[in-house]
Amino acid sequence: MIQLRNLKRNIAKSITQPGYAWKAFKHRLLSYLTYTIHNGYSHYPETVDLFLTYKCNLRCKMCGQWGEAGTSKEMPPEELKSELSLEKIYEIIDDIKKFKPNVTLFGGEPLLYSNLEKVVSRIKREGMRCNMITNGILLEKFASSIIDLGIDEIIFSLDGPRDVHDEVRGAKGTFDRATRGLKLIRDIKGKSGIHNPAISISSTIFEINYKRLDELISIAEELKASTITFHHLIFLSKEKYDKHNNMFKGYYGMVCSDWKGFVRDRLPDIDVDFLIKKMEDIKKRDSKVKIAFYPNFTNDEIRRYYTEFDFVSSNYGKRCLSPWMVSYIFPDGSVRPCQSLNFSAGNVRDSTFSSIWNNEKYMRFRKITKREKKYPICTRCTELYRF
Repeated sequence: MIQLRNLKRNIAKSITQPGYAWKAFKHRLLSYLTYTIHNGYSHYPETVDLFLTYKCNLRCKMCGQWGEAGTSKEMPPEELKSELSLEKIYEIIDDIKKFKPNVTLFGGEPLLYSNLEKVVSRIKREGMRCNMITNGILLEKFASSIIDLGIDEIIFSLDGPRDVHDEVRGAKGTFDRATRGLKLIRDIKGKSGIHNPAISISSTIFEINYKRLDELISIAEELKASTITFHHLIFLSKEKYDKHNNMFKGYYGMVCSDWKGFVRDRLPDIDVDFLIKKMEDIKKRDSKVKIAFYPNFTNDEIRRYYTEFDFVSSNYGKRCLSPWMVSYIFPDGSVRPCQSLNFSAGNVRDSTFSSIWNNEKYMRFRKITKREKKYPICTRCTELYRF
């Protein structure tokens, strides 16, 4: 239910957002109990992620969707344009409000969804927590409404100081545009004396930025972020990708094409000893911002993670609980137990989310996942280490 190596990170969350932490704990406990007692059935999820749009206004180098090998580039134009109507999203919200999940808005870039403000308003009106994952470059335009509507948390992707961030994002000026919006939110919150939205910074460790990770702490402090989490880079070999798809074809008659965007021919060009030393220095830093590295690997695991394609954690991440805890609704209406597995258990255009959650197809997926514990690509997926 709670990975012990994540305990410090969870405690930090409970300090900065106590109400959220307690609610999440209760949801996870019930889901874990159904995982243990039942075979495929699950309590309702802690979080429903609404993938509002495939569209994105950036081309971040390490992104599996729109990066250098991103799979969204291969999608047909009509599929890229697909979005759920506002009316359909209202129906989803009305359906899930009975079990009060956290709702996370993401994409693509959720601020590109034309009815975003109406969606947030409806989620908050029904008493649910609303988070948003964003690249931040449109935040300045939406700053006032985001605060007025009551978004609980903005998870902002930051890759480094100005020059590094702009290089990773593939466009000059992205750092300045994003930080202007976040500073505006900071200032409005300060003047009005309110706390939400909490600002959480997420940064992916990458070849371009790993030598300058410490510089992000000062930026996070200036933006009055509550937390900054450094995520280990997601990547895998073609051999691992093929092995995974062979298993998936056997069980489900399909392949997971979304993982193709993370396939690499060679290991990342990262000096692992330098990275470990940088991480140790950052952990010693005295800051009001809560700092975490995720997954929370040991130094030995970090060395193996970046120098072996066939990495397996020796400390945690033994089985995946995510299909019992989280669900994803995509722009085409498909309901998926995992963001990048392409497996769909149903479609909200045809059925309600609550009827899909424990339907025969979803339960079969959980049964197989429980038996297998994890799939070949899962050791590179952050969800394996979350619960």
